[in-house]
Amino acid sequence: MVLNPPTRRIPPRGAVGFGLGVLALVLLILGATPAQAASHHLLKFATLIPKGTGPMKVLEQWGRTVEQRSGGRLKIRFYPGGIQGDEPQVLKKIRFGQLQGGTFTGYGIGRIYSPARILEFPFLFDSYAEIDAVRDRLMPEFEAGFRKKGYELLGWAELGFIHFFSRKPIDSLEDLRRQRVWIWEGDRLSEVWFRVAHISPIPLSIADVYTSLSTGLIDTVYATPLAAAALQWASKAPYMTNVPMADGIGAVVVSERFFRRLPEDLQRLLRETGARVGRELTRISREDNEKILRVLEKNGLKRTMDLEDLDPAEIRRLSDRAARELAAEGYIPGPLFERTRTLLTRLRSETAAAHTTP
Repeated sequence: MVLNPPTRRIPPRGAVGFGLGVLALVLLILGATPAQAASHHLLKFATLIPKGTGPMKVLEQWGRTVEQRSGGRLKIRFYPGGIQGDEPQVLKKIRFGQLQGGTFTGYGIGRIYSPARILEFPFLFDSYAEIDAVRDRLMPEFEAGFRKKGYELLGWAELGFIHFFSRKPIDSLEDLRRQRVWIWEGDRLSEVWFRVAHISPIPLSIADVYTSLSTGLIDTVYATPLAAAALQWASKAPYMTNVPMADGIGAVVVSERFFRRLPEDLQRLLRETGARVGRELTRISREDNEKILRVLEKNGLKRTMDLEDLDPAEIRRLSDRAARELAAEGYIPGPLFERTRTLLTRLRSETAAAHTTP
């Protein structure tokens, strides 16, 4: 007996299109389409900023804003308090794709794009107004420099003025030379400046500073008031130089590789919100440094060494020597140093003229 083949039923016109439409709708509801899955991005972001602090709350709010405005397509996962390691370790993890971004101090910035450290060159700037004016002029070339090195500079976040904190009073540069001064191990800018100033520092990782202060291995550190309080260094070093050594710089950075993989609208979102976060971190740092300084003074902190205790001609000679060494090794180009000094001279002349004009 011959069996008739099964009759092939042809769906009516429009049924195929309707069926595919229903399938697509179901997948859309379930959130399972490949295109959708690929459109979600996770930014793993490390920072030394401790959890619960004002600056960390700013970063966490940034994460919520980005997630909300991207409709959940971009999320930021934060790793605060150095749990991903110090800045060189974080940079290494970014290069290997284990992390995609982080905040960095001048120490880390020097390993990304060292010319930007002109903004924390020792004893170069006298006020925040000078720093703001010079930074605004130089920022476009800094952004290009970061990009060339494989990073996107989203925001510039300064830490505030850095001072020396010591166990004994420091009233002059000669006093400083007699101290056991800590230096962040591998910090090229500080290494060169201290050497030309005839200061012999003791290099340590930042994690070893508190213990070394406690045991007497070192007796002098440099930090912002906020950092000195948060890391408990000020409890071991109750004297602070009134004249700041430098302005601590910071940056909000993501991997250029990660950034370029984002859709253009998410790139714009990160740039816009990152720049705003940088400005907010700078504002908070400056305010919090003033607040914590008053608290430290109430608890016994004493100020030493004012600007008039330093010889301007000597400081200039030391700075010139350090600048030449750093330029010779390509760390901070000589023309950039001279251009910055020219900008400062012009700014100070304009400020002086404005104050003398009746």
